[in-house]
Amino acid sequence: MPFDGIVVKAIAEELSETLTGGRIEKIFQPESDEIIINVRAKGQNLKLLLSASPNYPRIHFTDTSKENPASPPVFCMLLRKHLSGGKITGVEFHDFERIISLYIESLNELGDLTAKHLIIEIMGRHSNIILTNDEGRILDSIKHVGNEVSRVREVMPGKQYILPPPQDKSTPQSIDSDKLIDEGALSCQSNADKFLLNSIKGFSPLLCREITYLSGIDDRISLKDLPQEKITNLKNVLKHTLESIIASDFMPCLAFDSEDMVKPIDFHCLNLKQYKFVRHYPTMSQALDAFYREKDRAERTKQKKSDVLKVLNNNLDRCNKKLSLQQEKMREVSDRDELKLFGELLTANIYSIPKNARSVTLLNYYSENNENIEIPLDPDLTPQENAQKYFKQYAKAKSAYLSTSKQIEETVKEIEYLEGVLQMLDYCNTLQEINEVRQELAEEGYLSKKNKNSVNKKDKPSLPHRFRSSDGFDILVGKNNRQNDLLTLKQASNWDIWLHTRNIPGSHVIIKSNRQSIPDSTLLEAAIIAAYHSKAKNSSNTPVDYTAVKNVKKPPGAKPGMVNYDNFKTIIVTPDETLIKKLRVD
Repeated sequence: MPFDGIVVKAIAEELSETLTGGRIEKIFQPESDEIIINVRAKGQNLKLLLSASPNYPRIHFTDTSKENPASPPVFCMLLRKHLSGGKITGVEFHDFERIISLYIESLNELGDLTAKHLIIEIMGRHSNIILTNDEGRILDSIKHVGNEVSRVREVMPGKQYILPPPQDKSTPQSIDSDKLIDEGALSCQSNADKFLLNSIKGFSPLLCREITYLSGIDDRISLKDLPQEKITNLKNVLKHTLESIIASDFMPCLAFDSEDMVKPIDFHCLNLKQYKFVRHYPTMSQALDAFYREKDRAERTKQKKSDVLKVLNNNLDRCNKKLSLQQEKMREVSDRDELKLFGELLTANIYSIPKNARSVTLLNYYSENNENIEIPLDPDLTPQENAQKYFKQYAKAKSAYLSTSKQIEETVKEIEYLEGVLQMLDYCNTLQEINEVRQELAEEGYLSKKNKNSVNKKDKPSLPHRFRSSDGFDILVGKNNRQNDLLTLKQASNWDIWLHTRNIPGSHVIIKSNRQSIPDSTLLEAAIIAAYHSKAKNSSNTPVDYTAVKNVKKPPGAKPGMVNYDNFKTIIVTPDETLIKKLRVD
């Protein structure tokens, strides 16, 4: 992520302006690598978040609330001991390194005023939050780094705090952009953005790409091979960028992957013009909070999904193995009719069969061609006993066939159900929706009973996806199997139209007809929506069946979402994400 030295400068200046003179009221540690500090400053109640997460290290103000553990972790207790009630006297960032220090004055146990430094190092998997005294002695850190990890720089209680080794780069204030580019243009074999990244402290790959983008430079061409016109452009853009950084002329923003601006992909304190979809924010903290709120939601959703996904995949593996064994059993009894034939032919020719024979060739009078058939015999049994033996084998094979056929039918239905739930889980975007799937699996016996209470009773059930066709008809899409049943069997009227992909796991789709005739264009759009919300999302020429809701029935004892239907017609469609976004209204 582009939490580079320039963003650190922007956020440090915001924190300094807002926090200096503020009082620390409460300290929490909701995650193993995350601290929340409640500060009263300039008439405001603020929440400062410090995270040493290896994936999303950061510091900024936040509006997000998290549940705290019942027992505060040791590092949280230490911070409370030393910093509670303390006054923030200053905020400092270090030479465009990704390090911010909070200077705090507080009273110790004896009532003496002492100074502490709370330092956050934003360095990927090496990120840390460190508390030191006024002499730079480490009191503790959220992550300990012993000499077995780093002999150069230990981060342990009692050790002297040492800044990370400086980078061999120039700071933005010390750079002459013309001179830097001219020197690079003489011999640099790499492209311009890599040259800038290796030359200027605090610059990230994102910022370097932005500069070369504004300069109109092709990143496939090395710096020394650029035409003079591009060199001049690069000098001008770099000079303007450096001036903006030095003057703190920032424009905090998020870049998104699509025009719906739901999923942010980048952020920076300088304006990003290389992206088409950009949203600006008043402060860097607001931009960071919005960016990481979505990332945190996606991460938590992913973690929540992973448990359910594991249960589903394990049960699918179990069902597929069971199905394989059942199919093998069916192959073993595939000759059952031949066993019956052998018994009947032996019985019909009982007196013509010699004793102690190992086999006999008899006319197969059931065959149209009247060919002879050889029947193996047990020489230790009489012809009558051999016939009885074949009848017993046939009876056993027939019984196995009937029971295994029923088992295969049940296993196939279970696989269809699990694959349907798997597909529904893929479309879950909120913790509430995931919990509803968990609850369904618990009620069906795939999860422990405690998961039945995974949905908060105070929470309203999630609502179906809602679309509106180009003809003005509402189209509803179930998010999970329980919702599918409710939507189709309870909420839809007999005159509404029901759609579902044929023999493909997917959502139930309802067109609300209001007793009006449904135009073909609405049917087509609803079919595309049904195909999109199915396992065939990325396929083409997907068959979608549709019929009146009155023709849809739920068999007794069927699993959630499983129905039978008749009097249907079929439309062949290809899912279209652009149309989905256009018609969606929820």
